[in-house]
Amino acid sequence: MSLAEVPLPGWRLEKDETMPGMWVLPKLICTIKPCTCGVSAPSWGCSCTAMTPSLTSPPLPCQIVFVLSSALNPGNEEMGEHLVKHGDGVKDVAFEVEDCDFIVQKAKERGAVVVKEPWVEEDKSGKVKFAVIQTYGDTTHTLIEKLNYKGLFLPGYHPPLFKDPLLPKLPNTKLNFVDHVVGNQPDLQMVPVADWYQKNLLFHRFWSVDDKQLHTEFSALRSIVVTNYEETIKMPINEPALGKRKSQIQEYIDYYGGAGVQHIALNTSDIISAITSLKQRGVHFMDVPSSYYQMLRERLKTAKIKVKENIDKLAELKILVDFDEKGYLLQIFTKPVQDRPTVFLEIIQRHNHQGFGAGNFKSLFEAIETDQDARGNLTILEPNGETKRI
Repeated sequence: MSLAEVPLPGWRLEKDETMPGMWVLPKLICTIKPCTCGVSAPSWGCSCTAMTPSLTSPPLPCQIVFVLSSALNPGNEEMGEHLVKHGDGVKDVAFEVEDCDFIVQKAKERGAVVVKEPWVEEDKSGKVKFAVIQTYGDTTHTLIEKLNYKGLFLPGYHPPLFKDPLLPKLPNTKLNFVDHVVGNQPDLQMVPVADWYQKNLLFHRFWSVDDKQLHTEFSALRSIVVTNYEETIKMPINEPALGKRKSQIQEYIDYYGGAGVQHIALNTSDIISAITSLKQRGVHFMDVPSSYYQMLRERLKTAKIKVKENIDKLAELKILVDFDEKGYLLQIFTKPVQDRPTVFLEIIQRHNHQGFGAGNFKSLFEAIETDQDARGNLTILEPNGETKRI
């Protein structure tokens, strides 16, 4: 995936050397304040301005930061091995914190694997402390503590020498921040991973659903969402469930070579404008059958909530709607953003609804299965676990 294909506005920063890691995506900008019980009280910050506002501060631009890394020379074994095994993917999900040493110490006491102990980098704009801990699969979490750092992003990064003349002409995508990051796990690994977040980072369970609720005619999954104390970081954890054919979760595991980040959801306050702009920029989204919107109109007739957006426009853009008695959400998913059918993006708008689109999973799964079938991977599962083409 080239930088030109990243459908996001904002700063484009460059670094003279590659940071440790592969394709680092995204930077979840979150301040984690220590308390007597451990990790708690996060608030969103802006990586581009190096500011850490309180929860009551006005929204800041550029709260979504994707760092794309590649090897500086062909002798980088770590990067090469990762690319051979996984292809392009999310190597690291980073959190901005207020006390890196404290969090690392507490995580180690609870059994977390520390990949890299805290270290400090600096440039003319100040200092930043980093540490890296291991989570599921080959994925890591980098902890970033800005020590009064005043630069645009992190030490070593600078604005590009040459500005892209096309960038100012592209439509604004109206994306706000990272809403959640979804991790796919092999069968029976969902609960251990959720437990890891609860034990080592003091997250708690926010939402869960089993395969009796999330299934199609052919496949199913289970999911647990874990979140931090203030519920500002959401990490859904998925695993495949037994179905008639290989599920899209299992397809991800097969193509990625194990557990990893499946998709990143980006929040917007105006999904119609956001998707219109992203499509103009060339982003491709999963298709949704027209019958979905016929059924949606019937369901909304008896609903306690009213969707403000025009349903015809939502149908035109293929935006999904999920709702309960309190509110609703709007969401849409891109096609995979690299050559393997692994990582993709979600655009989501919330109206007093803190769910994850469980009511849309069947429609989403069927759309993904259509693509999966076109790749020849919607195979029949035999009792011995082997697959057979139809």
